Amino acid sequence: MKKIESIRGNLIVSCQALPDEPLHSSFIMGRMAVAAQEGGAAGIRANTYNDIVEIKKMIDLPVIGIVKRDYNDSSVYITATMKEIDELVKAKADIIALDATNNIRPKGKSLESFFNSIKTKYPDQLLMADCSTIEECIFADKLGFDFIGTTLVGYTEQSKTIKIEANDFEFIRKTIDNVSHPVIAEGNIDTPEKAKRVLELGCYSVVVGSIITRPQIITKRFVSTITANY
Repeated sequence: MKKIESIRGNLIVSCQALPDEPLHSSFIMGRMAVAAQEGGAAGIRANTYNDIVEIKKMIDLPVIGIVKRDYNDSSVYITATMKEIDELVKAKADIIALDATNNIRPKGKSLESFFNSIKTKYPDQLLMADCSTIEECIFADKLGFDFIGTTLVGYTEQSKTIKIEANDFEFIRKTIDNVSHPVIAEGNIDTPEKAKRVLELGCYSVVVGSIITRPQIITKRFVSTITANY
């Protein structure tokens, strides 16, 4: 837990590149994690067994691990089944994050059933709940997730009208007021000022990804602004 404590009040950088993205490579993600560490990041969030293994070779920071995988019978794709959990345990992810929305998992499994299966098989594994609504955050907190994340706010059908930064991060403030486990802010935290603010509000730590590690998205923001009046 001492290693995990290092992320308290600090920045976690998400180093991910999907197969259709230019930087998709475990080698590149490993170097991206080194760059994040050199910049002062206290932790890394990473996707896939291979990326996590490579990243852990390169740095000694806590890693939040996920596996994104599509299933035909479910919209859940972040660490959706025990197959992904097994991969992440094998990769020695310090914290495993999983979709903790109220959406049904593959083969009709509920979040509660899945959570209990994980805890039975890996009782000491730290788990982070990727949620999209306050109700989901509260439910995950009661189940016993070690960390509550705002990762999926705005990305699910039930949360598509929610803006995490609206009204001075009202969503985060309400979540903190209603859960007992540490809250990790994630999702649309795209400026240093926003990252600082969510920590001031009481978040345990903050995850920032695309605006640091996805150059095609960063470039697009510049181009969109430059060409807006043309």
